[in-house]
Amino acid sequence: MTAEAPYQALAERLHSLPNGFPATRSGVERRLLAMLFTPDQAALAAQLRLTKETAGEIARRLDRDPGETRALLKSMARAGCIAAERSDAGIVYGLMPFVVGIYEMQVSRMETELARLFEDYYQETFGTALAYEPSFHRVIPVQESVHFENQIQPFEHVSTILESARSWGVMDCICRKQKALIGDPCDHPVDVCMVLGSVPNAFDKNETIRGLTLEQAREALRFAAEAGLVHCVSNNQKGIHYICNCCTCSCGILRGIADFGVANVVAHSSYVNTVEDGTCIECELCLGHCPFDALSLTTSFQIDQERCVGCGVCVQHCPEEALKLVLREEAQTPPETIKEWGLLRASQRGLDLRDVL
Repeated sequence: MTAEAPYQALAERLHSLPNGFPATRSGVERRLLAMLFTPDQAALAAQLRLTKETAGEIARRLDRDPGETRALLKSMARAGCIAAERSDAGIVYGLMPFVVGIYEMQVSRMETELARLFEDYYQETFGTALAYEPSFHRVIPVQESVHFENQIQPFEHVSTILESARSWGVMDCICRKQKALIGDPCDHPVDVCMVLGSVPNAFDKNETIRGLTLEQAREALRFAAEAGLVHCVSNNQKGIHYICNCCTCSCGILRGIADFGVANVVAHSSYVNTVEDGTCIECELCLGHCPFDALSLTTSFQIDQERCVGCGVCVQHCPEEALKLVLREEAQTPPETIKEWGLLRASQRGLDLRDVL
């Protein structure tokens, strides 16, 4: 077995997941995985499933030594390279996609070499990876920007999403950290990525995630919106466990619009921006606050409804309250669960998931 064989096997396994992990001509994906996994870890991870199993079940299925298997699984889980959670049977482990998944868990390990490897990989592959549907992320609007006459759905209501969690935390944005390390920082705040837990006090002992109260979580989202950041969540209705606050200059997904011209990198919210007749004074204050260049002022104020993702970031900067989000005529309902999302994406990519479930 060559030194690269475990990483090649793991890369292929990750690409067999709905999220995908495309190969490159340069082989940078193998070097990237080698920064995160030892050869033994990679060889074991390449045989894990999305359905979580105990260490004993994995050892029996793969005819491996139970003690060695358990030690490798624990080390990968601590490094954020595989999924792990408590169950009635004990700790269970499973494969995790590279994005969204493994990569986002590397905030504490991110340094210059890893940042450069990821950038190389991003430039070679993400134009392809981002083109598939359903999109990885979905925009949810800044709550105050939705017109009061509209009924906002629970899965697009920031307060409802926050209140459905039992614990809240905030961590550094790995995208902004990565871009800064390669010498291309942006001016947006870093410590604004929110994580949601299903049990109380989930982040109390976490070295990477700073625990928050519900009111502190609400304030963190207000701060992110005022900084011009776009609320993004996983592209499903139930079981949302993070709210990213993204920008088009650093976010690995949103900058796909500028870098690769992929218009559907993120699922739009069910809302679109409008201007109320006779209220706009053409002060131009809102123009610099649209992350997607959907606003323009030539002979009159214009909103490009194709480019508008319904984030509401610009609405809060209109001194005349002339801008409002209203329900789109053809609003799309996201998949109900992340499993349904995965099945839809796998179908578009022509994948057979029986081997990884």
